[in-house]
Amino acid sequence: MDERSELRLDVWLWAARFFKTRSLAREAIEAGRVEINGARCKPAKAVHVDDRLQMGRAQERMEVVVLALSPRRGPASEAQQLYRETAASREAREALREQRRLSGAAFDHPAHRPDKQARRQLRKIKDLR
Repeated sequence: MDERSELRLDVWLWAARFFKTRSLAREAIEAGRVEINGARCKPAKAVHVDDRLQMGRAQERMEVVVLALSPRRGPASEAQQLYRETAASREAREALREQRRLSGAAFDHPAHRPDKQARRQLRKIKDLR
């Protein structure tokens, strides 16, 4: 971890392992899925210690507090030291995960993957629509 006072948002998200590449982090920021202290921002926005970040990935919404800044991407154990997820965010994510798990249990999943003949039949049905 570095003793910097500020760092670009896209670099920090990449170093904290929220995104695999800086380009993906930049795209998420530009799409409005990342906010700093409740406000939309740009990829070059400076992140400071104690800033609150709200991020949306897929159906999950996550809120973290920045604990440290690092311009380099290290191992996951180091990346976890850069932030702390808020208790409310963690509870909401766990409740959503449980809800998805329970709703998925209601569906009757097939016992096996469709074979070649079944795939052809499915394709015919889809083409008729």
